[in-house]
Amino acid sequence: MKALELENVNKFYKLANKQKFKALDNINVSFDKGELVSIVGESGSGKSTLMNIIGGLDSDYSGKIKIDGKDLKKFKQKQLDDYRKMKIGFVFQSFNLIPHLSILDNVTIPLTLSNEKESVKTQKATILLEKLGLKEHLKKKPNQLSGGQKQRVAIARALINDPDIILADEPTGALDSSTTLQILDILKEIADDGKLVIMVTHSEKVAKISSRIIEISDGKIIRDEKNENYAKGSTLINGDKNPIVIESEKSNKKIKKEKTNSTKGHLSFLSSLKLAFHSMWASKTKNFLMALGVSISLISMILMLSFGSGLTGYISSQAQAYSSPTNVTISKSNYDRDGNKLDGADMSMMSPKTFSNDEIEEISNDINAFLKGKSSDFVIKTSGEDKNLSYGYSAMTMSIASITYDNGSENGKTDQIIYSYTTPPYYTEKKILSKNGHISKEKEIMLSSACLEFFGVKDYDDVVGKEVSLSINFPVNNTSINITKNVKVSAVVDVSIFSQMLVMYVDYDYLNSCVIEAQESSNLDATGISPSLLFIETDGQKTTDLINSYIKSSRKDLSGSVEEQLVEMFNEMMSTFSIALAVIAGISLIVALIMILVVLYMSVSERTREIGVLKSIGARGKDIKLIFSTESLLIGIFSGITGIIFSAVIGGILSAILKSILGFAPIAMMWYYFVFALIISVVISVLAGLYPASKASKLDPVDALRHD
Repeated sequence: MKALELENVNKFYKLANKQKFKALDNINVSFDKGELVSIVGESGSGKSTLMNIIGGLDSDYSGKIKIDGKDLKKFKQKQLDDYRKMKIGFVFQSFNLIPHLSILDNVTIPLTLSNEKESVKTQKATILLEKLGLKEHLKKKPNQLSGGQKQRVAIARALINDPDIILADEPTGALDSSTTLQILDILKEIADDGKLVIMVTHSEKVAKISSRIIEISDGKIIRDEKNENYAKGSTLINGDKNPIVIESEKSNKKIKKEKTNSTKGHLSFLSSLKLAFHSMWASKTKNFLMALGVSISLISMILMLSFGSGLTGYISSQAQAYSSPTNVTISKSNYDRDGNKLDGADMSMMSPKTFSNDEIEEISNDINAFLKGKSSDFVIKTSGEDKNLSYGYSAMTMSIASITYDNGSENGKTDQIIYSYTTPPYYTEKKILSKNGHISKEKEIMLSSACLEFFGVKDYDDVVGKEVSLSINFPVNNTSINITKNVKVSAVVDVSIFSQMLVMYVDYDYLNSCVIEAQESSNLDATGISPSLLFIETDGQKTTDLINSYIKSSRKDLSGSVEEQLVEMFNEMMSTFSIALAVIAGISLIVALIMILVVLYMSVSERTREIGVLKSIGARGKDIKLIFSTESLLIGIFSGITGIIFSAVIGGILSAILKSILGFAPIAMMWYYFVFALIISVVISVLAGLYPASKASKLDPVDALRHD
């Protein structure tokens, strides 16, 4: 059985004007193992086309090509890939070594595509390269070798899988005469070793050393003759100081290679990872800049999430710090019970909505019914000795209250109280900042730490006991009630998020008595003030949580404390702000995706010849796609890590700056933000790499090898 047979092989190329050009015309020829065949002819005669068809790179032909009796035309794509990988070894005129791989890796890449073990690959390639005189060059890159050395590397790559057929396309075309003889000696020895070696050449000198010469003209074989002078077992070089191959008298010591046993293996993910890393490292500046561009989008996303979370968390923590696990605070919200926003709701904090007695009774009954349905024994009691519902009042305004301090000047010093509170029942001495002082009672008030500037002192205790004139303007029953009282400061207290504002706490009963007194002096009904806050003292955290859950889920018209209202308002603002930032971040991520796609697409174009080489040595379309997809994966991981590092550094710097300015740092960089950013980076990179990877996998190997 012949090693290779061609029967009635014809090949047509389609021209631009829809005409056809016949490149091969009824080729009938066969080859035996151990032959060194030269195919000669003028440019355009069909030599290279014939080589591509024999090598399984071009399947668009008619006729039969039989390999060991099997028709190549009937091979499926997988079988063709394995055929190029295991049966064929290509040697090119321009060497076609992959520039970013070492010499050793260039030779082992056919075994890498077969998923051979690393130790086996290295051993096979090292032995082969040593026999070809390249022992000292294993770690070098192709650009560090001479032309002859590069061609020997290409030959080693062609031999590594111990193929049956070596196809050499102008193997000496780019070499000088001395190096040409060295390469021809190697090819001759390979043929003498029992392999079929087919060379395409323009050179008659090269053809003369062959055992057989086939001449092609206009796609037809016009000459097929044996070389009677061919001497099997001899060498072309004598007396070379460093002979590449063994001399004729030692020709029985030929290049031997272990045949690989990985015919069923395919490129593994780990191997593709290694190839992708080498490729990326070769273009490290470009890839770093691309990763940096992607990381900018990730940095902005992480910082936006961190700021939003930090601010929300800070406000929430402050609100929680000024509440009690056994107290529920209830106020009116900006909505009615059906969830419709009330007119003028945005000004509710400037003019707080108060509760009537009927509303208080209704709320109490509704909550009691809810608790009963939840099998709770707790009951709200609005009167009696065991009363657990108390009242409060709060308002934020620039004119409702002011204090005047006699500092010795003609009119004293007056300042507006930004926020007025009645003292919550759960307020304790722990909230007091001054060492001395107590919770305010009758004719007393408590002030926030901002009062230090008002009194011109630096110590909280210097404020305690100071007497001031308090002026309050209350709208009660559509009537303005003016109250002016001389009171003492009983303590300086921590007032949560309002510490930089002048805030006043006053006892509810004392404030109510002042209003009644003012009403009586004005001949008005002594109704006193209606509460804007209700405080329910519960029997524990469980009951507190139940009541709060009822208010949030069933009473749109009710809300929690002022702090809770601020948190809710802030959360709404942050939600809107976050959506806007998310849109901006989304746009930047889309831009990053497009950038990765463009760079990878350009990479496919730049590495077209490399793709052709990989396909010529048996790489499947899946292997090519895996290599480029792995590169996009690495870009995503590297971009994500870069973004995380820069985000952590920038976040740390901003935290330090804000803490020195504000006293706190509203940045919460959660670990899952970093994980999310890494996932997003990987996802957009992989998505961006899908099209370039698909395009690379579909490139025609013949066209790819011709690409400049």
